Amino acid sequence: MTYIIGISAFYHDSAACLVKDGEIIAAAQEERFTRKKHDAALPKHAVAYCLRHAGIQISDVDYIGFYDKPLKKFGRILETAVGVAPFGLTPFMKAMPVWLKDKLNMNGHIRKELNFEGEILYGEHHESHAASAFYPSPYEEAAILTNDGVGEWATTTFGIGRGNELNLFKEIKFPHSIGLLYSAMTYYTGFKVNSGEYKVMGLAPYGEPKYVDKLLDNVIELKDDGSFRLNMDYFNYLKGMTMTNDAFADLFGGPAREAESTVTQKEMDLAKSVQVVVEKAILNQGRYVKEETGMDYLCLAGGVALNCVANGILLREKIFKDIWIQPAAGDAGGALGVALSIWHKFLNKERSATPDGRDRQSRSYLGPSFTEDQIKEYLDKAKYPYHLYEKDKAADEVAKVLEDQKVVGLFQGRMEFGPRALGGRSIIGDARSEEMQTTMNLKIKYRESFRPFAPSVLNECRNEFFDLDSESPYMLLVAPVQDKQRIEMSDKQKKLFGIEKLKVKRSLVPAITHVDYSARVQTVTEENGYYYDIIKAFKERTGSGVIVNTSFNVRGEPIVCTPEDAYRCFMRTEMDYLVLENFILDKREQPEYKEEGDWRNEFELD
Repeated sequence: MTYIIGISAFYHDSAACLVKDGEIIAAAQEERFTRKKHDAALPKHAVAYCLRHAGIQISDVDYIGFYDKPLKKFGRILETAVGVAPFGLTPFMKAMPVWLKDKLNMNGHIRKELNFEGEILYGEHHESHAASAFYPSPYEEAAILTNDGVGEWATTTFGIGRGNELNLFKEIKFPHSIGLLYSAMTYYTGFKVNSGEYKVMGLAPYGEPKYVDKLLDNVIELKDDGSFRLNMDYFNYLKGMTMTNDAFADLFGGPAREAESTVTQKEMDLAKSVQVVVEKAILNQGRYVKEETGMDYLCLAGGVALNCVANGILLREKIFKDIWIQPAAGDAGGALGVALSIWHKFLNKERSATPDGRDRQSRSYLGPSFTEDQIKEYLDKAKYPYHLYEKDKAADEVAKVLEDQKVVGLFQGRMEFGPRALGGRSIIGDARSEEMQTTMNLKIKYRESFRPFAPSVLNECRNEFFDLDSESPYMLLVAPVQDKQRIEMSDKQKKLFGIEKLKVKRSLVPAITHVDYSARVQTVTEENGYYYDIIKAFKERTGSGVIVNTSFNVRGEPIVCTPEDAYRCFMRTEMDYLVLENFILDKREQPEYKEEGDWRNEFELD
């Protein structure tokens, strides 16, 4: 047996993945164990989990792969600093300590921290993204498209995969980057770069595309061959510590919004405009890679592939028969990609599509799980009241609670790999409720009121609710809500602007219908196990096969990993029930919660 560990680290969202003879065994982000959101540290805890899950030691691992080439990336940083000198000294000096301490001696650092004596290999950043997209996909051959901020030099790549072969035949280089353009607008609209981009995507439907022409005439040039160029006169990330500069502010009528200040119609219009521009760029790229490769299918990865609105448009344009998007499309997924690259490319091991047409990602349930005995021991030791059911009866009990309009924290099975909660670590509710969206945002998630919630729908019911031609198991496609589910707006309601749109009931499932009649859909099948059983039981009770699903965490914290994480989040919020596998906890029965006496070490996460 050949064991390969893939690692991504030192930028954001570090992660580890374990591959055994080409099969993805385990994968997780470091943040889930350390409880530091977007933790960039070497993923020691994630590696330890992967080894423990497989029942092996680090000495059993044949190769460790790192998802990019640090020396090449350092060369880009150095060349950029010299190219803009004397500007750029501050960001260069700020980056140097971690480079001198860890990144320039990556081999030594990995060997020391992980006690590893085997061979260490390095992948190209975008090759790792591409591998994470193609190798687990359900296709024997496919076109590949990757987009992110920047790797070593590449920001966009076009490629093709056949069997175990993967070839990237064209790239766009830094500083020209769709990801950095989106991050620049994230910064300018007052959100945090590398974590707030999804807020911009969620804000876009409240706005009008007023600034599209201004962006296309001044900031970015799009070309039919999928390439593009940014006008660097409007950006500051080469020279300073901010994404945009005074010229950008002058172009759009004032300085960047201060973080946590009121979001205005201007930010909504800017969000809509940059979203439209990015969609145009992605469609151009899709058409180009289709023309160049002739492939029927497309695989996507890189942080921009988390833009599920653009993904949905790309699918509906029918440029390809279908598309597959890596669930951990950002840097975390690079750990998976480099491990699979070592198996298929470096070791030249065969790869073929699965006979049943399914992908190899196992619904991205690749993280830790906890046994009934472990959960019972934790609850009994802490003296937390619970009700224990047989698994089939537990699903119906959860459905009954949802029918009563209660909010449920659901903790079951293996934790998801990637940024989306897919029923393993989810907060769920009744999608038919008019109050659920507001309740979850303000009382559970403690986040901005404009943020939409996603639906989980039984796959057999998806066309009853959504205009979606294919499955969407990883919540990476936005689709329109079906006309028969929509509620027509009055003339007065149609004239509403901005956040006022949120007050309008737009469909029969208002909790998951965004203001533009769209939804970020997760389709659920029997492969989802207990989660499928819950939604099916809910349909049997209510006639509705769709529920609200959002990640089990509060703003600023990672998704929960352990039963203790789940209980803490449950008690800190106004959730009504907590479901730990087939243990159901009623908030009204719980003792007053005290933070001291942490029991984390009992779950052997280290």
